[in-house]
Amino acid sequence: KPCPLCDEAKEVLEPYKGRFILQEVDITLPENLAWYDKYKYDIPVFHLNGKFLMKHHVDIQKFEDKLTKLESEND
Repeated sequence: KPCPLCDEAKEVLEPYKGRFILQEVDITLPENLAWYDKYKYDIPVFHLNGKFLMKHHVDIQKFEDKLTKLESEND
């Protein structure tokens, strides 16, 4: 379905796309029922390396801090 909130979040993250892999999950699909039950009122939701990071909008400072920390751990 169209998701303007998700589209807006992807635009904000666009400058960082070379630094992470974005995996989109359609929570309305039957195989994603667990995600739907957990987040149906909270989209978009962001996880980084499998851990919850933020929801509703991109907190760019939080995202940059966590991404930089992960990158430094992998060097």
